[in-house]
Amino acid sequence: MRSRETASRQRPAAALLLSGLAILSACSVSDVMRPNVDVGQTTAAVPARGLQALVPSNPFLAGYPRLNAPMSQPDLMPAGERDCRRQLKRLGVKFRDVARIRDSASCGIDWPVEVTGFSGNVGLKPAATLSCQMALAFASWTKDELAPAARWRYFSGVKTIHQGSSYSCRSIAGSRTISEHAKGNALDVMRIELKNGNDIDVRKPGWFAFRQRGLLNNVRSDACGYFSTVLGPGYNADHKDHFHFDIKERRNGYRACK
Repeated sequence: MRSRETASRQRPAAALLLSGLAILSACSVSDVMRPNVDVGQTTAAVPARGLQALVPSNPFLAGYPRLNAPMSQPDLMPAGERDCRRQLKRLGVKFRDVARIRDSASCGIDWPVEVTGFSGNVGLKPAATLSCQMALAFASWTKDELAPAARWRYFSGVKTIHQGSSYSCRSIAGSRTISEHAKGNALDVMRIELKNGNDIDVRKPGWFAFRQRGLLNNVRSDACGYFSTVLGPGYNADHKDHFHFDIKERRNGYRACK
């Protein structure tokens, strides 16, 4: 009698064990460990949803920086690129070399750098993917113009420059002309955070924001000596909330500062 009772109790336990083994066989280790999107791919590989569906220059996309791989063949770097990096180091720029970018026939950077900061302990958030020449122009302007202007207007150093778009494969809004962002030759600045706690929003300030207005006027005028294009609030609706800087080459050295 007892042996029958024991056997009847063991049957449900055996059934549960077999059921568990069936579930485990259906869900393998490879299913658990391998995500749907490879970790090494950029966020552009993920289907666009919500904020990610916005245009790349939108400041909300700053939370989705490009995932760059390290450069694989540094020995093949041209002399001009090596000299550019020596200049970045002399200026105290925080950067690293990353792998060649080629997203299309018109979009890419052969020898890109990822920049996270400048001399004077000035941060750049999020990290910007740029051509070395654009990084050098921006670093020179930050050190020689932006930082002194902040000290003069606010008696403070610059803590962090918040950017909204660096490299991005796209055309100029409303046209078929490829953007300088697609070559790594452009950077959009949304706001400038100072070490004394002031946060300078690039959007057009009020009538009585004299110091902020003065600093932004300095930003616009002084930058024209370092970049071939400087566009900001007041130029058009697309630039109402940021400054666009680029080093586009034009005939006769023409510069567009508006």
